[in-house]
Amino acid sequence: MNPLKSIPGTIISGVILALIMVFVMKGEAGTGNPIEWTIWFHAIVGVLWIGLLYYFNFVQVPGVGQALAEKEPGPAAINKYIAPRALAWFRWAALLTWLSGAAALWKLGILHAAFTLQPHAAVIGVGAWLGTIMLLNVWGIIWPCQKRILGMKEASPEKIAKCKVWALMASRTNTLLSIPMLLAMTASTFHNGGMPL
Repeated sequence: MNPLKSIPGTIISGVILALIMVFVMKGEAGTGNPIEWTIWFHAIVGVLWIGLLYYFNFVQVPGVGQALAEKEPGPAAINKYIAPRALAWFRWAALLTWLSGAAALWKLGILHAAFTLQPHAAVIGVGAWLGTIMLLNVWGIIWPCQKRILGMKEASPEKIAKCKVWALMASRTNTLLSIPMLLAMTASTFHNGGMPL
């Protein structure tokens, strides 16, 4: 059976391959550190979250707009079959990214320092705050609006029109914030390692 023929098979195979790498590189620095496992999970769900964010902004929203303008084949298939599934992965990846990031900061002993922007944790703290704003946008604006836009929750045409604008602006805000957030996350590795930013 080919594991690449299913999502669970692909994910399980990826985890097995990663575990084999850990076993092979057992003598290498840090491969058994539980903090790094948290950061590894944080990176995986973070890639899923930001990947879907970019998919929505760079592919789906323009595609639906073009389908609406051309009237054929229409956006119905995207809105019925793709958007709800993508939004489910999107919102849960957002939550898991934030939770695993907070867990990593806690394990490192800098959760409070990061969120209060203390000098030794200010760089990662900026990234954490930007990620927090993005999470709140996902769960507080984008998801409630998308439920109305996709017909999962009843709403008037006027409310749907407003939701389209709110969801788009929150999503574009998250895309904008993702750029400095990713810079803060990656720069903090060098900053915390003693290298200047």
